[in-house]
Amino acid sequence: MENTPPVIIIKKSSGHNEPHGGAWKVAYADFVTAMMALFIVLWMMNASKEVQEAVGGYFKDPSGNAKLVGSNKNGAGVFVALKKDDLEKLKTQLEKSIHRVDPLDKLKKQIEITITDEGLRIELMESAKGTFFELGSSKPTPALKELLQVLSEQLGQLPNKISIEGHTDSKPYAQSRTYDNWDLSSDRANEARRMMQKEGVPSDQISQVRGFSDQRLRLPKQPEDPSNRRISLVVQYQVVNSSEVPLPKQLMSSTARPPT
Repeated sequence: MENTPPVIIIKKSSGHNEPHGGAWKVAYADFVTAMMALFIVLWMMNASKEVQEAVGGYFKDPSGNAKLVGSNKNGAGVFVALKKDDLEKLKTQLEKSIHRVDPLDKLKKQIEITITDEGLRIELMESAKGTFFELGSSKPTPALKELLQVLSEQLGQLPNKISIEGHTDSKPYAQSRTYDNWDLSSDRANEARRMMQKEGVPSDQISQVRGFSDQRLRLPKQPEDPSNRRISLVVQYQVVNSSEVPLPKQLMSSTARPPT
């Protein structure tokens, strides 16, 4: 037992050679996050008011159900977009409103509402007896006044722009050498604009008033058909930051009243 060598225990100091833990990663992530937040704040300070409102609205309501950023009666800002499903709902709502004015559907064949690449197109077409304007004139008939009153009540609630088009058939305008189908189509479209503004559509909601004469016939193979004479109202798609929002609730729940 006396010859047993002593047991020597060597303890090494870890010093700087001890492996680090994960704390530095958390600190670095916090630093990067803080820098990103700083850059966002600096960018927002130089962004337009509309962008600031849009970004702020997202953080307040990421699901997109917050108050609309639009124009007209829905707040100040830029225009927003209608989804295709919303256009279908709007089309149904307009058809119901028109039916209240025309319960016997006497005008059914003269009104056509379709969804196109431009938006919702509403065609108010003439018949052989005229229907919406006095023959060869831009003077509206009572039927057009009633119809535009109902449409204006509905469309005036939207944030979307509206364009108005006038069209004629290919029959030459024979009452004057200095007044032709170009003048007639333009005057009819402009008269529709005046009536819609009188019924509550804001002037800045109407983006275009155009007369096409007979250059965009509804029935090209029947250029003198009365249905080529028409007024077209187009509720245009409007896009902001590629986002889409639903129709105003007051529109979808409203019930149009017949004009008095």
